[in-house]
Amino acid sequence: MLLSAQAYQRIDRELAKFPADQRRSAIMAALTIAQEEKGWVSTEVVAEVADYIGVPAIAVQEVLSFYDMFDRHPVGRFKITVCTNLPCALRDGVKSGEYLKEKLGIDYGETTPDGLFSLAEGECMGSCGDSPVMLLNNHHMCVRMEQGRIDEMIEELKKQGESA
Repeated sequence: MLLSAQAYQRIDRELAKFPADQRRSAIMAALTIAQEEKGWVSTEVVAEVADYIGVPAIAVQEVLSFYDMFDRHPVGRFKITVCTNLPCALRDGVKSGEYLKEKLGIDYGETTPDGLFSLAEGECMGSCGDSPVMLLNNHHMCVRMEQGRIDEMIEELKKQGESA
């Protein structure tokens, strides 16, 4: 088995929320659990999640490819997703994204050579009034990310990376 017993227990809790004929409804949660544990979702994990839930692998693949929060290849320890939707773009989201790319020396879809940071473009995060908006590791929303706040965030993450 590719996932830990704890991961399968968490998936079981998600499956219990739905009637037996609606097991597909747990796919998104199962992929999230798998990605939290593995760091990304491989084709082998897709097949295992599908088998475990009891749905065709294509059903899991469809969810995986539809949502940009799922990583289909390895990413850095800290994945920073920058909202580049029009409202954020008009409120310096693009500018902040360009600054972040320059600061880290990578482009969207790339990872720093040390494996610490990956950058991704994201769709609307529902916080336009707080733009520029970034999402850290798909779980932590960072708002009003002008240059000074970006610098602070990167320095703090580097410290965390060194202590790991």
